Amino acid sequence: MDITYFINQYPKVSHTFIRREILELENNGFKVQRVSLRGWDTELKDSVDIKEQAKTNYVLSSGLATLFPGFLKFFFSSPTKFAKALKLALKMSKMSERGMFYHIVYLMEACTLANYAKAVNSSHIHAHFGTNSTEVTMLASILSGIDYSFTVHGPEEFDKPLGLHLKEKISHSKFVVAITSYCRSQLFRWADFKDWNKVKIVHCGLDSNFLKGQPAPPVSNHVKKLLCIGRLCEQKGQLLLLKALKKVLDEGENVELVLAGDGEMRTDIDVYIAENSLQDNVKITGWISSNEVHDLLLQSDAMILPSFAEGLPVAIMEALAVGRPVLATYIAGIPELITHNKQGVLFHAGDVIAIKKAIKSFINMPEEEIKNMVSSGYASVNERHNIVTEAKKLALLIKGDK
Repeated sequence: MDITYFINQYPKVSHTFIRREILELENNGFKVQRVSLRGWDTELKDSVDIKEQAKTNYVLSSGLATLFPGFLKFFFSSPTKFAKALKLALKMSKMSERGMFYHIVYLMEACTLANYAKAVNSSHIHAHFGTNSTEVTMLASILSGIDYSFTVHGPEEFDKPLGLHLKEKISHSKFVVAITSYCRSQLFRWADFKDWNKVKIVHCGLDSNFLKGQPAPPVSNHVKKLLCIGRLCEQKGQLLLLKALKKVLDEGENVELVLAGDGEMRTDIDVYIAENSLQDNVKITGWISSNEVHDLLLQSDAMILPSFAEGLPVAIMEALAVGRPVLATYIAGIPELITHNKQGVLFHAGDVIAIKKAIKSFINMPEEEIKNMVSSGYASVNERHNIVTEAKKLALLIKGDK
């Protein structure tokens, strides 16, 4: 069965879960055509991502002007479908943060996507993220007659559901994937009741590179090492984490923190570290490959994530899979995987004192309790986030099986 995957940018270091999903669908007998808007010139460190880049068709690699022939082709050869898609694109521009011009561009991109899908006789198009990638996919579906689905992760989609027209995207789709029960509940808020049955849960999954059997707990060290994985941005809460870390250090505890990632708040974070003399206790890696993240997890005692908004971070799954307890905020889909004091430590979002207490609680946790967390964490992630199981769920939905 030939299908098409459409993503805004692919491959990407933070989109490894999409890569796992595609590869496992291929193990299930699908032939997957990769189409992406961007990513042809991304410098990649992961060898598998480099191979994926070579397999991917890029809509914008030759510039916007090259989209005109496909746009005009649909205009003349399929005027009725084109008019329907144009009408919907104009509707999507209402309440959108982006003006009408952008939505006409999305229609142009959709013409190219439709041509890619038709060229390989694709029977289905699947998009990740309910933002512009799903709008392009929806318009391509109207132009080509090929049905589509999309995966919603949050939290971006839930910050502006009206501007993104989630209701229309759900209405036109064959089905919609929510990555957690919480995510599904948020889609119910914006979908027509008659479309609720379209919303299915398929978790992001890990492969055998992570799920290798019951892992060993971290080696007990005098200095506890915490790892925070993610873009350095407002919603991830790293500045509050640094404030909490300073309080922990001021109270005489010995702990080190690695911030794995980069982003728009890098300068603010660097300044805070310098002003508070945290250079000996905090390291920032910048962007690193998934293999490097894996190595850092093994070198750490626990992962910590003080986010204000999330879907369900794949990094949490990866940490539990390699035997590292997780300290995280009690938000969104995180409590579906982690029970407080069972697979990790949960704390209130936006609360420096709560973060400090969580860190101190873990630092002073008995070794036997940590071993139990490691065992329970692996069992939880293996049961809920094994890519073999989750891809089979998605395969059945694409085929139309109940």
